[in-house]
This record gives sequence, C-alpha cells and structure tokens, in this order.
Amino acid sequence: MTAGMNDKPQNSGDLALALMSPVGVILAGGQARRMGGGDKCLMELDHRPLLAHVIDRISPQVSTLIINANGDSARFGDFGCPVAADVIDGFAGPLAGVLTGLEWMAVHRPDSPWLLSVPGDTPFLPADLVTKMADALKSAGADLACARSGGRAHPVVGLWPVSLKEDLRHAMTSEDIRKIDRWTARHKIVEVDFDIGAGDPFFNVNKPEDFGAAEAILKAHE
Repeated sequence: MTAGMNDKPQNSGDLALALMSPVGVILAGGQARRMGGGDKCLMELDHRPLLAHVIDRISPQVSTLIINANGDSARFGDFGCPVAADVIDGFAGPLAGVLTGLEWMAVHRPDSPWLLSVPGDTPFLPADLVTKMADALKSAGADLACARSGGRAHPVVGLWPVSLKEDLRHAMTSEDIRKIDRWTARHKIVEVDFDIGAGDPFFNVNKPEDFGAAEAILKAHE
C-alpha cells in the first residue's frame, strides 16, 4: 500500500469534498537565471505582475493561497498572501516548494488534506483546474494528479495529499531526491489533459522573449 493511504478520506463523498477546497501554493522560489535573476513573478505582463495574474486564476479555486518564496517576504506584501520560505536549504527546486506547502498546511490548515501547486510564471491557468484534476484523481483512484497539455506533462501543476508529507521529506533529506517525477513515480499519479485552445493554459514565461508570446495569448483570450 502506498505510504500514507490510510490517512485519506474513507469514502468518495468525503474525498470529493476535501478535493474541492485545497490549499494553494504558488511556487515563486526559483532563481530565474534565464531572466537574469531576481523575482520573475514580479515582472509585468500587461502592466501587472505575473504573480497577480496567477493569483486571479487560482484564488477562486482554493480555500487558502500562499506564496512559496525565499528572502525578504515584504516584497510580496501587496498581494495579501502568506509567504513561506523553502523548508529545504539550497534552492532545492519546485519539489521543495511542494514540501513547504504541505508542512505549512500541517501547522496552519490541518483541516485541509490537499494541496494544489502552481508555478508563479504561468498567467493563463485554467479556471477549472481544481475541479478537472479532482475528478480525474477520484476516477483513477490515484494518490496524486498533475496537469498535461499538448502531450506534455506539467508535474509542477499538481494536487498533493498532505498524508504524503513525511514520505516526501524523507525522499528529499535522506535520498537527495530533487526531480518531481522521480518521487511521484513511487505513487499512483494521474495526468490530466487540458485543451490548448487559444493558447496553452500552462504556458510559462521563462525568458525575456516569452513576454511577447504571452501578450499574444492574452489578446487571444480577450
């Protein structure tokens, strides 16, 4: 049996209810090397920070929204979200952000058994992200869910049960696991397809030239 499965809701009704009110974590702890460093999520798209676009998309879908970022949390003061620094030292990547979200929940939201993670540089996330991923997770009887579009998986966009918190901490601290898919391969994960439509909803702004493509997608959405 997968570690932590006994802690999951015991029937489909309880599971459905729990899945519809996850805590959300925006992963903004990267070093943005391809942007020349700094906080990529604070760079502007259509005169607003990328982070503001992500918050607009995700906040209606979660019960609580936090930002995972390192350094001085005051720079995120205008966004109205708690800020949690990585619980693993050394810029250990998005998996450390997921663990940070799970451990934050254990202290601040012990009533919520599920975490939704999204990157801070994806301004077009679907409005039905949680509902579609929750439905697929229930149907598949899976432990975890991640998004997929255009035939490509997006493991950073995921639904994670808090019951796997200790399993993940052990993997990161005792086994030095950093790649998300290396850890999720140990558990039953379902990849959930989303249509690309007017533009990939998981388009992420990685390089300065990506802002032009993001502007085009924004206009297509409008």
